[in-house]
Amino acid sequence: MVSTFPNPSSVDLSRIRLAIRSLQPQLVEWRRRLHQQPELGFQEKLTAEFVSQKLQEWGIEHKTGIAHTGIVATIKGNKLPTNKVLAIRADMDALPIQELNEVPYKSQHQGVMHACGHDGHTAIALGTAYYLQQHRQDFSGTVKIIFQPAEESPGGAKPMIEAGVLKNPDVDAIIGLHLWNNLPLGTVGVRAGALMAAVECFNCTILGKGGHGALPHQTVDSVVVAAQIVNALQTIVARNVNPIDSAVVTVGELHAGTKRNVIADTARMSATVRYFNPSLKGFFKERVEQIIAGICQSYGANYDLEYWSLYPPVINDIKIAELVRSVAEEVVETSLGIVPECQTMAAEDMSFFLEEVPGCYFFLGSANPAKDLAYPHHHPRFDFDETALAMGVEIFIRCVEKYFL
Repeated sequence: MVSTFPNPSSVDLSRIRLAIRSLQPQLVEWRRRLHQQPELGFQEKLTAEFVSQKLQEWGIEHKTGIAHTGIVATIKGNKLPTNKVLAIRADMDALPIQELNEVPYKSQHQGVMHACGHDGHTAIALGTAYYLQQHRQDFSGTVKIIFQPAEESPGGAKPMIEAGVLKNPDVDAIIGLHLWNNLPLGTVGVRAGALMAAVECFNCTILGKGGHGALPHQTVDSVVVAAQIVNALQTIVARNVNPIDSAVVTVGELHAGTKRNVIADTARMSATVRYFNPSLKGFFKERVEQIIAGICQSYGANYDLEYWSLYPPVINDIKIAELVRSVAEEVVETSLGIVPECQTMAAEDMSFFLEEVPGCYFFLGSANPAKDLAYPHHHPRFDFDETALAMGVEIFIRCVEKYFL
């Protein structure tokens, strides 16, 4: 359980405007309804229906069925004429996890759970849409709110971009947030440059020669080969990557053998590679195969390697990150306040949007150990302090207002 930071005992909500504080009960209601009906990537039909129903109820122009279940809402301000367009992105999908929380809004879908806060992201985006629609006289320009499917897997951002969500009208900048239980309630993690890592994956099967455990000289032991490979892969970061650059290679699965006295003829491993520096793209794929091929050759084994890139790193634009930081300083009043160098090796397909247009993705602290709301993301008891919902709406609204000044 996460509890390495002080309890957010003194969170000042006075900087959140009254209209948004008044919206808090609705935000909680929407979030809890979404939490009860979690859906996996590209299967968010109930979620999309609920979002579309609310947008239609409020008279907000929107398109549905983008990249299967995605939605884009468009809201035009009336304050001053401008052609600028700001997008706000929220993901909607859940995870294949059985929830262990005993709460009234517990997941009703067996084996599926909102264990990463996407239900909160969707509720915050809905609250932002509602407020903007009711206060079009207070902002200029056009706001596109993108409700994205399948962030967890296999990735909904890229197909939404390919479907044209950043066009007609063309988006000039984009922002998004992630509720973050690695930070206490109300704290904002924002930085220019790399915020989250690129992620690449590979599966490898070592093809040896099986035999009796007492007669290893008659075999090519795939377990020994695999063990050598796992160890050698760590030297990529330790000895091939500039020490200034952060990177990690993790072999998360290794399967081999069926009995203690049988030397396995095959061993299978699965791994992820993560890094911040975009210049490392392509480097790990080549180096991983060099190591696997060299070790297999030295032991007389063969191999089958499948390697692919999942998401690029999340790279924030300097100007838009400064916009978010300045807004956060106006909104949050906590012991930690702003965390300017917040980074994580976790990955996010918000990165595809940021490759297309300048923007900023940031973390909004949502943990509260005093309420037992500090379990990590993807944990079956993950939950967050819902006070963060109104904070998220306030930050988004102020970003909109300030961007169009």
